[in-house]
Amino acid sequence: MAHRGRLNVLVNIVGKPPAALFDEFDGKTANLLPAGDVKYHKGFTGLLPTASGPAEVTLAFNPSHLEIVNPVVQGIARARAEVLGQGASAVLPVEIHGDAAISGQGIVMETMSLSNTRGYGTGGTVHVVVNNQVGFTTSHPEDVRSSFYSTDIAKMIEAPILHVNGDDPEAVVAATRLAIDFRATFKKSVVIDLVCFRRHGHQEQDTPAITQPLMYRSIAGHPGVRTLYAKKLVDERVMMAEDVEKLVHDYRDRLDAAQTAEEEKPVDKKSEEVSWPQLLDGNVGRIYYAAPLPDHVQKLALKITSIPEQYSLHPLVGKVVSARREMAEGKRPLDWGMGEHLAFASLLSAGIDVRLSGQDSERGTFSHRHAVLHDQKRSSRGEGTYVPLHNVSEAQGRFSVSNSILSEAAVLAFEYGYSIVRQNSLVLWEAQFGDFANGAQVVIDNFLSAGAAKWGQHSGVTMLLPHGQEGEGPEHASARLERYLQLCAQENMRVCQPTTPAQIFHLLRMQAVLQDRVPLIVMTPKSLLRHPEAVSSLEDLAHGRFNEILAESPTKQAASRVDRVILCSGKVYFELLERRRQAGKGNIALIRVEQLYPFPAKQISLELARYPNLKSVVWCQEESKNQGSWNFVMEQLLEIVKAPAALRYIGPEATASTAPGYKSMHVARQEKYLHAAIEE
Repeated sequence: MAHRGRLNVLVNIVGKPPAALFDEFDGKTANLLPAGDVKYHKGFTGLLPTASGPAEVTLAFNPSHLEIVNPVVQGIARARAEVLGQGASAVLPVEIHGDAAISGQGIVMETMSLSNTRGYGTGGTVHVVVNNQVGFTTSHPEDVRSSFYSTDIAKMIEAPILHVNGDDPEAVVAATRLAIDFRATFKKSVVIDLVCFRRHGHQEQDTPAITQPLMYRSIAGHPGVRTLYAKKLVDERVMMAEDVEKLVHDYRDRLDAAQTAEEEKPVDKKSEEVSWPQLLDGNVGRIYYAAPLPDHVQKLALKITSIPEQYSLHPLVGKVVSARREMAEGKRPLDWGMGEHLAFASLLSAGIDVRLSGQDSERGTFSHRHAVLHDQKRSSRGEGTYVPLHNVSEAQGRFSVSNSILSEAAVLAFEYGYSIVRQNSLVLWEAQFGDFANGAQVVIDNFLSAGAAKWGQHSGVTMLLPHGQEGEGPEHASARLERYLQLCAQENMRVCQPTTPAQIFHLLRMQAVLQDRVPLIVMTPKSLLRHPEAVSSLEDLAHGRFNEILAESPTKQAASRVDRVILCSGKVYFELLERRRQAGKGNIALIRVEQLYPFPAKQISLELARYPNLKSVVWCQEESKNQGSWNFVMEQLLEIVKAPAALRYIGPEATASTAPGYKSMHVARQEKYLHAAIEE
């Protein structure tokens, strides 16, 4: 829900102890989380008595970004329903909107577009619109929206809209019961338009009469809903006037008693904790990473490349599957798609669920995945598709892959909400191009990077962001690596740019089984998906772990000839490698930084110590100087690089755009920095 009235709902509906709220006003809970948050952003879980037994009610945490919490709530509801195993509608999402917000915020439309889809449906949502005709100070009909009703957005999903007078509590209850019955019967969303008013301003300093004088003159004379309903009950002889006064005084007395009692007892440090039970599907404690056995890896590889004969594949897909079969048999090295598939298969075989979603995620934007195989002679509905990862083992985990609606913010937020409940699952969201993740920046800024610090809310969601300068223009080049690095602090996330199938294999497996749940940001490749040197063997998957850096292992004599070490991250390594070969430069060593945060300072320092005659340490990147990782790694490297060696940057100069729009400009720019790195 929004902030207005949130404290009221927390205490009177969800059941947050008033004493805990008073603690927050008094600042007694300030040291319980790294950052904490203001009172009207917080969530809580309570058990409410009903005729059918206690009902668990959760109010989700959310920042000030109005409706952005909606898809998070949908993800929570879907995940909890899956844990219960009673169908997608087993948990009821309720979204409380403001009238200006529901009509003005695009995330509402995006979330409604998710409501009836296969991968994201929750069996309908009850939307309650607190329609007080004021969006901050904007109230003129020609300013606030272009539709007649604020709820007209719900017509896109054909949701019934119940307009009800907020001054009539019994009518509101009747509308609510109708909404619940409709949702239970048809598994569809329904909207309650609660036509009411806002007595006070947006916050303490706001005087709404300044901009709405006539409206607030009328509101000032309104006795209030409680007074009107009390008079109705007295007039109908349901209650006596003194009974009404007693209820009011008793409630105030309870609040006063809670505040006084709280001063006499120690602070309850659990009042600040996350608002729903974590690890609902069972937690067996910290699991330390170990690679799977070689026989197991090959068995899985053969399993996921065995396609039933009745499936007629497209020739291009058949070629991919045949190549993967050869990889499984050890006849050719593994590519990225196979490494990724084997990571999923190994987790599924261990009973761990894997959920992947995004635009074109079934096939993969660059046709590298093909997680869902389409029979060319049958419809894609029903039996016309085959998913190899559904057939890994008899007691395997659940594999879910969904092509999402064309949304970034709503889908990523949904997966974030899903991941905070399903903590023993690998939950991934993939951008079509990494650049497009900036459409979900509010989710990244407010939930992924800061949710644990603000609310104690832990997510292990993984973002797969295709990234790399390939001459495809500015919107298909950069996942804005620099933005994620800027958000990194207090080990709140991992930011990696793996360059081999074995690296992505171990990285995804580690993300699934290690219990220090933080978001994982992966800059995934494009050209490296099929690069002849960006390959691994089955043995690489069956041994080792994810390496934060990949360095060369020169002999002592070769190391003594090195006077320049080039540090880099991503596909530029292979371009530098080829350029060094062509130039025959034995005085240059290359180190790949595969994990940028937490920064592997110790590993890099140990590698630099190999070279006794080092004169320069270069950071080389394909992104512009004001972008990419240079500004982040520079501070880290200045602590590591010791005299007489000097730290230098080699790469494109600062630019306003992420990449040139012309292939020729891209080639010229690349030639310039590769020449400077290797041959100058």
